[in-house]
Amino acid sequence: MKRKWQFLLACCLILFLPLLTACLNSIRNLDTVNQKQTTLIVGIDDTFVPMDFQAKDGRIIGFDADLARAAGQKLGQKVKLQPIDWDMKETELRNGTIDLIWNGYTKTKARQKQVDFSQPYLRNRQVLVTEKSSGIKSFAAMKNQKLGLQNGSSGQTLFNTQPQVLKNIVAQNSAILYDNFNNAFLDLQAGRIQGVLGDSIYAGYYLRQHQNQQQFNVVTGGFPEETFAVGVRKSDVKLRRRLNQALTALYQDGTIRKLSQKWFKEDLSIRPKV
Repeated sequence: MKRKWQFLLACCLILFLPLLTACLNSIRNLDTVNQKQTTLIVGIDDTFVPMDFQAKDGRIIGFDADLARAAGQKLGQKVKLQPIDWDMKETELRNGTIDLIWNGYTKTKARQKQVDFSQPYLRNRQVLVTEKSSGIKSFAAMKNQKLGLQNGSSGQTLFNTQPQVLKNIVAQNSAILYDNFNNAFLDLQAGRIQGVLGDSIYAGYYLRQHQNQQQFNVVTGGFPEETFAVGVRKSDVKLRRRLNQALTALYQDGTIRKLSQKWFKEDLSIRPKV
């Protein structure tokens, strides 16, 4: 009799587990739930100044923080900004622990294989930041010099996919990886590395806050211009469509332009294709 009950229990588990898995997988599929009652969980890097970062009181502020909250109002949904391991962002989205990747997230062909993107809303490019005292004013001048960049960043992707621009030039044809740009800049100032490859938006903001921004060179050229967009699960088709509508409205009412002027001192917004 005991073996019979064990057999029946095993059969029930076999039948029940697929249903349980399906239910769990649909929990964060925003196309299948009441959108008005769902909080959008937005994955961010809370050290990525000026897109998302912590103020002294612990609040998360920044351009993308402001824009995500404004979009939430347009969507009629609450927004929760969730700090994550930036190197695991696509995995977090795929596993359903976050609903959107919204943190100076560059749209690339490689990333499009894993996620869908909203329409682009901001222009950006990769720049090389060096100390003026080093005399490095070009990518070519980084020959045999140490380079730093953030792990999981679009700069790392370009560094590896377009090696002729910088990778083949720097010391050991490799870069020192950092969890965030802040630590890379600290090492740059300490002389442990001679250049940092990163987003022009971040570099510009960081240098404006620095006591002596004149001590740095910002070198452009080599890499093409980029666009920032929001990463969305491929299954959340309706959410992506509604998000695009919200971003279009925020462009048309001047919100994105005003936020760009506030955080970057220039208008880097992108006109949506209507």
